[in-house]
Amino acid sequence: MTVFPLARVVRVGGAMDLLMSLMLGSVSQADTLLMESRQVIGLLAAILAAMLAAHLGWHGTDRVIAWRGRSEED
Repeated sequence: MTVFPLARVVRVGGAMDLLMSLMLGSVSQADTLLMESRQVIGLLAAILAAMLAAHLGWHGTDRVIAWRGRSEED
């Protein structure tokens, strides 16, 4: 009877080892993928920053033109 609980602990320990190795493998793969895709992420961030700057510049220019138009009317 004492052998059966010991065998169960060994099986659970083996399952935990397998689970930990799978988790570690997925983290390692994610890290590798992020390192490889870093340039693409940087490019996308630069494009988004340029689009935001263009939008804010356009909006700011409209505000300045509207403000000057109001000044000339008064």
